[in-house]
Amino acid sequence: MRTITKFWAIIIAFNALFSCANEELEKLDLAQANILISPQIKSPIQGTAEEILVEEIEKRTALHLQVADKWDGNTTIAIALENDNELFGKKLPSKSKRVPEDLKEEGYRIFHKREGKQNIIWIIGADTRGILFGVGKLLRMANMKEGQITINSAIDFSEAPEYPLRGHQFGYRNTANSWDAWTVEQFDQHFREQVLFGANSFENIPFQKVNSSLHFKVNPQLMEVEISKICEKYDADYWVWTPAPHDLTIENAHQEGLVEQEAFYAKCPRLDGVFVPGGDPGENHPAQLIPYLNDLSAILKEYHPEAGIWVSLQGFNKEKVEYFFDYLEQNNPDWLKGLVYGPSSPPIDLERKLLPKKYLHRFYPDITHTVRCQYPVDNWDQAFALTLGREPCNPQPLMYTDLFHRDSQFTDGFITYSDGTHDDVNKVLWSQLGVNPQKDSKEIIMEYSRFFFGPEVAEEATDGIFALEKNWEGPIMINDSIKKTLALWKRLEENNPQLAGNWRWQQLVMRAYYDAYIQDRLAFEKGLETEANEILAQAKTIGAEEAMNDALQHLNKATTDMVSQDLKEKVFVYGDKLFQSIGAQLSVEKYQARSAERGAILDFIDYPLNNRWWLEDEFEKIRELGTEKEKLARLDFIRTYASPGEGSFYDNISSADAEHVTSKTDDAIDFLWENEGLSRKRLSTQLFQFTPTLEYQDLDPNASYLIRVSGFGEALLRANGQRLVPTKYEKGFEEFKEFPLPKDLINDGTLKLSFDKPDEEHLNWRKQSRVTDVWLIKQ
Repeated sequence: MRTITKFWAIIIAFNALFSCANEELEKLDLAQANILISPQIKSPIQGTAEEILVEEIEKRTALHLQVADKWDGNTTIAIALENDNELFGKKLPSKSKRVPEDLKEEGYRIFHKREGKQNIIWIIGADTRGILFGVGKLLRMANMKEGQITINSAIDFSEAPEYPLRGHQFGYRNTANSWDAWTVEQFDQHFREQVLFGANSFENIPFQKVNSSLHFKVNPQLMEVEISKICEKYDADYWVWTPAPHDLTIENAHQEGLVEQEAFYAKCPRLDGVFVPGGDPGENHPAQLIPYLNDLSAILKEYHPEAGIWVSLQGFNKEKVEYFFDYLEQNNPDWLKGLVYGPSSPPIDLERKLLPKKYLHRFYPDITHTVRCQYPVDNWDQAFALTLGREPCNPQPLMYTDLFHRDSQFTDGFITYSDGTHDDVNKVLWSQLGVNPQKDSKEIIMEYSRFFFGPEVAEEATDGIFALEKNWEGPIMINDSIKKTLALWKRLEENNPQLAGNWRWQQLVMRAYYDAYIQDRLAFEKGLETEANEILAQAKTIGAEEAMNDALQHLNKATTDMVSQDLKEKVFVYGDKLFQSIGAQLSVEKYQARSAERGAILDFIDYPLNNRWWLEDEFEKIRELGTEKEKLARLDFIRTYASPGEGSFYDNISSADAEHVTSKTDDAIDFLWENEGLSRKRLSTQLFQFTPTLEYQDLDPNASYLIRVSGFGEALLRANGQRLVPTKYEKGFEEFKEFPLPKDLINDGTLKLSFDKPDEEHLNWRKQSRVTDVWLIKQ
């Protein structure tokens, strides 16, 4: 009996699947569709929804859909609120076929219903935001191309956001690498696109000086109000990031800060959240910051009664954190809406645990930077860090999906930290995960590609975006996906000339060329350094001076015999296209970027990927030595710096190909920034960890070993758990600490090294101790 039942269950399931497949294959033609929008939808969203549908479809198809005020038997896109009883005389279907549950806040249903010969695509929203998110889903799912728009007739979908706060920071300021060149119309379009992917909040950074950017097309004091108006148009919350006066103990600083804020509140048509960072910038103690925030809240409520004050504990030490939470527990203030978790805040899970339940917890994740940031790229090759730098085009759907799941669970949502358009893919990913954390990252990127690039190219462009992330996985020299990624994007580039003016397309294609160029350069320049060291090995025969001259002449082939210039030229072509399309400032000199660290990737495309600058400087020092013997000894040390001999080991501590380093986590590695990115230090010195760990196997238990450490500041070294005593302890860059290794610690031939963190909480992270190189030298 069970066998027969199971057989019929399989047959029924197969038939259902076959029926569903046939239904999915049926495409509903919307080319002649009318649009009906409920008059019950409050202004301005009624007009906004109409405008979005008509304009976004026309851009992609050249079809101009008509907005009607009655049913006429044609295919119709019908838009209504869930509590509407009817739409122009037709009773609303109360439930969709497959999704019968009631809608939650900001939720929507989208489904197809056939009534006789009439086809209706219903978009029913729980509220006005739900209406816009339903429109966004329709546009993301539709197949649109010249003269055509179709959608799967089996569409029957319902969704409501999991996280109530989903937004992004768009600071109209010189610091951003593109937005300061934007018009009001560009911001309007961009905010629209973010809303269509589920964003409901945008954060600006007001109080910018008129002459602070030569790219401004709009007075920043006017733009900060215009952005408020755009948020009202799309029913999105308008937030502002407004630090307190740097030192509130200065006479009148408290009051002057309030006066400036009040003038801004008074002119904003919409304002929902005011975020005051506790640090970065600012060094105020909560004893001064809390009274300021209390007074600020009272002023804010006068102009925007529903708006709230938020604060972060960025840069707070233990005493400040305890003071703040003690205050909340004892006073239970109503002026505080919530706490913001940002870079250098207390651990996110601890912060949520300490925060009373009446207050909301907002995430402020940095999705825009790659190094010297909250979430550095894990195990990033130094060649990319030196050239692409801190703000390149950085689509990382896999990395940020993992980080979202790890950290967002402790919050009520997020407004991400962003400083430009280069992280556009990451913004959409976060918005969609905020709506549905279980959504597959590939599905999100597929919708991104379909909407912005078109259905015919969507699948391959999606693969290309994931391939760009794979380019950054581990050592460049053994990453065979980089050239495959370039081939994929070159094929897309050649086959889709219609996308040549699309800025999202431009920055993705440019990254593929850039990555491939750096791979070719690295192979070439590393080879030159290896050959230069072979020349230095002849110094005892040919003399120190001739060896240095010959080595430098060989190293300088990196500038005289440059490789893969065709790839470099394409990068510069796209750099110019991006400046023309969205004002992207990829060079300080050519496009007047604010600074070298702010996305100026063109200025670093030929930064040395070997140690030739360092060697030039070292050779000058060697020439000042008194004897040939001293010169030869120093040359021999330089030549063997990373090759300490058989039975010994060297690790550039944070290099992607470091053999013995085990601490390659996303928060362990960072890169030195000095001289506007043009440091002449040895490459290994520019890469560091604060507390690395290393492991060695198959050591000789009868041998004597010396551990040598280079870096900056302290090095509190442990070997197999035991603190070692140094015999040499220099603290400067490219100076050395030496620790004899007791033989009884490696009886089994294994060794684990670790570093205790010094008590340096009082120091800025840039001045804290770090490790750059570690040697295990067999004596």
